[in-house]
Amino acid sequence: MAELASKYDASSVEDKWYNEWMEKDYFSSVPDEREPYAIVIPPPNVTGILHMGHMLNNSIQDILIRKARLDGKNACWVPGTDHASIATEAKVVQWLREKGMKKGDLTREEFLTYAWEWTDKYGGIILHQLKKLGASCDWSRTAFTMDESRSEQVIQAFIDMYNSGKLYRGLRMVNWDPEAKTVLSNEEVLYSEENSKLYHLKYPVADSDDYVVIATTRPETILADTGVAVHPEDDRYAGLKGQSVVVPIVNRAVPVIFDDYVDREFGTGALKVTPAHDVNDYEIGQRHNLEVINIFEEDATLNADGLHYAGQDRFEVRKAIVKELEEKGFLIKVEEYVNNVGRSERTKAVVEPRLSLQWYVNTEALAEPALKAVMDDVIRFFPENMKNTYRHWMENIRDWCISRQLWWGHRIPAYYYQDEIVAAASPEEALAQMQEKFPETQLTIDDLRQDEDVLDTWFSSWLWPFSVFNGMRSNAEVDYYYPTATLVTGWDIIFLWVARMVMAGYEWKGERPFKEVYFTGMVRDKQRRKMSKSLGNSPDALQLLADYGADGVRFGLLSSSPAGGDLLFDDKLCEQGRNFCNKMWNGLRLIKGWTVDDAGVDDRDVLMRTTALDWISNQFQALLAELDQEFEQYRLSEVAKKLYNFIWNEFFSWFLEMVKPPYGHPIDRASYERILNIYEELMIALHPFMPFITEEIYQNLRERSSDDHVMVAQWPKQGNIDSSLFSSFELVKDLVSNVRDLRNKNQIKQRDPLTMKMLAGVESKELLSNAGLRELLLKMAVVEELEIVDAAPEVPHANIVAQTVKAFVILPAMDVEEERAKLKAELDYALGFVKSISGKLSNAKFVNNAPAAVVDKERKKLSDGQARVSMLEESLARLK
Repeated sequence: MAELASKYDASSVEDKWYNEWMEKDYFSSVPDEREPYAIVIPPPNVTGILHMGHMLNNSIQDILIRKARLDGKNACWVPGTDHASIATEAKVVQWLREKGMKKGDLTREEFLTYAWEWTDKYGGIILHQLKKLGASCDWSRTAFTMDESRSEQVIQAFIDMYNSGKLYRGLRMVNWDPEAKTVLSNEEVLYSEENSKLYHLKYPVADSDDYVVIATTRPETILADTGVAVHPEDDRYAGLKGQSVVVPIVNRAVPVIFDDYVDREFGTGALKVTPAHDVNDYEIGQRHNLEVINIFEEDATLNADGLHYAGQDRFEVRKAIVKELEEKGFLIKVEEYVNNVGRSERTKAVVEPRLSLQWYVNTEALAEPALKAVMDDVIRFFPENMKNTYRHWMENIRDWCISRQLWWGHRIPAYYYQDEIVAAASPEEALAQMQEKFPETQLTIDDLRQDEDVLDTWFSSWLWPFSVFNGMRSNAEVDYYYPTATLVTGWDIIFLWVARMVMAGYEWKGERPFKEVYFTGMVRDKQRRKMSKSLGNSPDALQLLADYGADGVRFGLLSSSPAGGDLLFDDKLCEQGRNFCNKMWNGLRLIKGWTVDDAGVDDRDVLMRTTALDWISNQFQALLAELDQEFEQYRLSEVAKKLYNFIWNEFFSWFLEMVKPPYGHPIDRASYERILNIYEELMIALHPFMPFITEEIYQNLRERSSDDHVMVAQWPKQGNIDSSLFSSFELVKDLVSNVRDLRNKNQIKQRDPLTMKMLAGVESKELLSNAGLRELLLKMAVVEELEIVDAAPEVPHANIVAQTVKAFVILPAMDVEEERAKLKAELDYALGFVKSISGKLSNAKFVNNAPAAVVDKERKKLSDGQARVSMLEESLARLK
């Protein structure tokens, strides 16, 4: 075995092992007799690059999939990307613009040729970046929502739903993205409060000198006003019944209508009604038969109905029309105003309400089984409180608009002839269906017109859990892997994606798409702001991997990321992960530096090692039991922290010091093999979180065969736990720590031997009855004489070092006054600490609302603090 490097080099190690795992084909999965464990990756946009959210989400998936492999399951992690209609089309349009071309100058076929060229060149970069993170996906299964197999299934889904009456085409108000020039679903519109202005305008009453004052945030839309509405019970406007008002600038007389929708308290209580450009106005207009006048083109410039503003952008018109209204005496005042503005999730453009003919899914027909599955825990949510969010949305679900006015995407397989529509997988199939409807007409393909729109991207990704297995129809793969095991996703797409996958699963497979859903939180900065390019607070993910290594970054992310809870990212977390790697590497170098030889080994050393090995082995068994419980509840952050604390504190800080041979002496082979076994099993347990460092250490602990790798090892078996040594070892550690602390405070060298006296009692008897424990205490505390006494020593310089068992260390002669001052200062600090913890625990709100584990931790702090106070008070009393 090659000599170990003095420092751990993550960059060379990570590339080496990832390439070897790939060569060994360890990530691949095919159906067999084992229990399947399948995860489908939430497909990132084909335009995307790795960011913090991706790293968190995919690290979690990799942890789960690697753990499943170690458990002996047939682990299958399916990667893939989403064609992202709006985002990708925008990228392609920009790319063409750089080439001096416009989308409008191309045919659909020409544009799609360029779109596929761009996708082949730039798409899928993120999947290669995920390999740097250590993602152990079955890359041979990489899917794309617009590849041939997925496209066939998407088209078939549309046809199935159309033929079963679950799709319809309707003229409705929609959310319109004027930059992408397409409709958006409600979930793709993000609302936030923005600073705006409220304009108060005069609307003259027809054939009168009176006027009605209207308050609006959108003065540009007055050109499309077809009515003014007031509340039926608003006495201020009772006299206007049957009258009309004149819309400024356009001089259009429109009726005054009375409708309960109007809020009498907002503005002046009179509402301008613009049915073409407001959802609520449209509904009012429908109730009162108002004319619908659309003044906007697809890009939100004004059309011919916009009069002399035709061709200008809506926001430029807003400025100009306010000026014109003021000049003509219609503007009364302008107020600062804060209102909710909806913006496109993809382009950030302000969304425009628009009346449009679109395709819809009748979601009410799909919602019931999907809601029941989650509420009955057939599909379990982690954290469980996400069920309430899901239930609220499903009980108030709206029909899903699935058509998009784009070219990049799955073209809607609907064909038209006159007023007839058929859904078909090809023009030939559509023609055959249409010929059946019109047998007397000699129809040809040229007589048919296919819908120009494409399907919403989510219409392909809602099939993802089975479409990746070509599962629209039954086959061996989907029958084996479906339903998948766990979905890992952000809570922000619970409606856009999670709910829809559940609906699709029951619609086509009659079965849940996954058994459990783990919702990750948002990655935020230390100021709790969501990370984004615009804020400049999102670190370069690839640079983080270069600086801290994949293991360091993964550990940093996972150690502070509770299910559903936001992660306040700090690169110090990654630094902690990198330091952990270095600690484990140095531990390996220490162990491998020992000479192994049974000859000349002191029996006392063997006894101590055997005792320490029995203790650490049983502690590890207890840890495994805890880890199993944490994994079951997806408390991965707790798993990471418990492994870290055990390896760093118990294994390295205590155990290795207990068992290491004296300088220049060998270690016995039996003990050495047991030490290697424990370190090996620790690396297996840590492997899902930190795959590269664990493989490197695993390989260097022993000579290995070419097929012996940590990632295909077996999760450590859980045996019986003998806890008889636990409390005694904690006492030894407490004694040793206090003796070392006492040495530091009194400037006594750690290697200078001391005398310890212990009061006779049950605890001291149990401790000293174990010869191995006694020897460990003497060795670790550097005590040359340990005596059981019936009474406390009379000398003033006998300091108490443990309270559970009364133990005293005899120090060299000291300045009593100086020692009393030290103890008094320590006692004051300890009393302050106890007071602080007591105050927290006396707060009923904290005790009742904080997690039980947090409260228990505070109670343990209080107990330890009180014991410390008691010990210091007794030591202080002895100096009087």
